[in-house]
Amino acid sequence: MSSTPKYYVVWRGREPGIYRTWEACQQQVAGFPCALFKSFKSEDEAKAAFANAPEPNGTSGAPHADAASQGADNAEKPADTRSYKPAAGPKGCPPPPPDWRHDTVLPLPPEVKADALAVDAACSGNPGPMEYRGVYLATGQQIFHYGPVHGTNNIGEFLAIVHALALLKQRGRTMTIYTDSRNALLWVKARKCRTKLERTPRTEQLFQLIERAEQWLRTHDYSDIPIIKWETKRWGEVPADFGRK
Repeated sequence: MSSTPKYYVVWRGREPGIYRTWEACQQQVAGFPCALFKSFKSEDEAKAAFANAPEPNGTSGAPHADAASQGADNAEKPADTRSYKPAAGPKGCPPPPPDWRHDTVLPLPPEVKADALAVDAACSGNPGPMEYRGVYLATGQQIFHYGPVHGTNNIGEFLAIVHALALLKQRGRTMTIYTDSRNALLWVKARKCRTKLERTPRTEQLFQLIERAEQWLRTHDYSDIPIIKWETKRWGEVPADFGRK
């Protein structure tokens, strides 16, 4: 048995806090719905992680916080080359991250940056009720959400990227954006939403939003913000996924 001391951070459990033994941690998380916890090698790491708890409406580490830059140092480190396979978690809850990764509460692949946004859209039908959102990968926190409105999934994916770009520019942040939509990537590159959805009174509000997004792309320089294709076959579903497939 290893004699190296560990510190266990419980963000979501019966009594959130920092625990010195696995037994004490287990008492707080065993059987607790969507428990969120992680081990750290030092007390300083544990205290820093606990202070930046991924609260649903919190701001620590998230792009919409004024001082959200703590993940930048981790983003510059070489990617860990160990194999990655996310473990299954409770239904509706993300699985815990690997023990060796301390820059995120999500089970991210080693080559994926934690100081980043992931975006995704969902649509019931095509067209149908559509919504999109952005998630900060260090905390798993939802940063923005829009909808549902009558539209298509491709439109939602496009608008989600533009929303993320505009948010980062507004906050003076530079971080990677991940999307699993190849079409949306092409549309953003072209600065044009090439949808075939008919413009009707029902979709008028959505088309006005599309026009504002296209105008934003034409009038802003976002070349310093990488927009990366999320490789679903290799990495699993994008963390912003709505889980309705």
